[in-house]
Amino acid sequence: MDEQKEQEMYRLTQENNRMLRAMRRSAFWGGIVKFILYALLLLAPIWFYMTYLNGAVQNLIQTMNRIEGTGEQAQSQFNGIEASWQQFEAKFGFGSATTTPSQQ
Repeated sequence: MDEQKEQEMYRLTQENNRMLRAMRRSAFWGGIVKFILYALLLLAPIWFYMTYLNGAVQNLIQTMNRIEGTGEQAQSQFNGIEASWQQFEAKFGFGSATTTPSQQ
């Protein structure tokens, strides 16, 4: 009976060894697949941006800069018109300048 127990123990040990090796192999390949998956999830948006969106974003930035420059030009022209109007009022002596009783 001891021989039968030893054979059973040997068979169980071999089976256990095969299962452990299969688990180790599965964990190894699972780790590699997980690494590749995370690398793709991280690098895919960067690649997509550089391939397809970079030109559109650059055009958008240039357009925004042009709009900003046009707004600054309009503001400077408005300030120039306002200064001219004040000079016109000062030269001809009319406009919103009123005298109060304390100034007389």
